[in-house]
Amino acid sequence: MIPERAVTLVASDGAALEARLALPPTPSGGIVICHPHPLYGGDMDNPVVVRVVEVCAEFGFATLRFNFRGVGRSTGIHGGGRDEQRDIEAAVTHLRDATGAGVPLALAGYSFGATVAAQVVARQEADAVVTGLALIAPPVAVMGNAPFLALAAIDVPLLIVAGSRDEYCPRDALEALRGRLPHAAVTVIDGANHFFFGKLFPLGEAVAGWTRRLEARQPSRRGGAS
Repeated sequence: MIPERAVTLVASDGAALEARLALPPTPSGGIVICHPHPLYGGDMDNPVVVRVVEVCAEFGFATLRFNFRGVGRSTGIHGGGRDEQRDIEAAVTHLRDATGAGVPLALAGYSFGATVAAQVVARQEADAVVTGLALIAPPVAVMGNAPFLALAAIDVPLLIVAGSRDEYCPRDALEALRGRLPHAAVTVIDGANHFFFGKLFPLGEAVAGWTRRLEARQPSRRGGAS
């Protein structure tokens, strides 16, 4: 696994964000990972975030995790999910510059991070930079489906993964979201709650399946496979 190094991101409004980048010599792609709610202890060292980094790195992807504004050494204050969209955009820009042209990029967000990542992807123009999205435990019981519905028109590999005992993404709400996003791959991890205690391995398997879908969309980067 490529070691991570500390980097600083700069959002469009000047907020300086603490981040860690792992960059293999010839990355298969790049993944920006977004952490859970800052006001409830969420940061880039969350075990779910770290597990996603590990899995994506195993596939040769560059990874970038960061602290939203106001968390850790990141400057600024919590922006209720609005200003945090700028944080994600800064992370995507940094990773795009680090990996170079032609390397596909994707987003993975956990809980609050899933909500903000979905909003960023939904606002993309036709020449989209982000070509894949993983929503981990999207808090639909709190936020409703509205932040995610625009994804129905976005043709990228989309993963939704949640636990069968997730109090913020209960099964009925998850099934309602699945009905609105029929192209999404939905994985329910039996016995997992919102925090995936004791369930990081099956979570990693779900993310690995999504990462394989990202690879399959990149014929020129599949080792010459026909």
